[in-house]
Amino acid sequence: MPKLVYSRTLQHAEWNATIVREVVPEDIQRLKQQPGGDMVVGGANLAATFARYGLIDEYRVYVQPVVLGAGHPLFPPSEKRLPLRLIDTHRFGNGVVLLHYTTG
Repeated sequence: MPKLVYSRTLQHAEWNATIVREVVPEDIQRLKQQPGGDMVVGGANLAATFARYGLIDEYRVYVQPVVLGAGHPLFPPSEKRLPLRLIDTHRFGNGVVLLHYTTG
């Protein structure tokens, strides 16, 4: 399966991956129109960029049973409200909980 890796510093990526330097909303919209399944975005900073451009249709948030005192927030401060609607939950045996939201 082809992959896009967003990085400003990475010079080489393997496993059928293409390095992309910037998020171009029009390019992502074109990809979303193609058949082939769901697109997945990993990482708080990249997800925030996609969210800022309105490119995320669903959020699947995995809650780990660990409290950390630092890190990147999943939802950075924003002037705009992001209404989410819970559509599913799943509790795993290790205590992780999946919260599945849609942005509609």
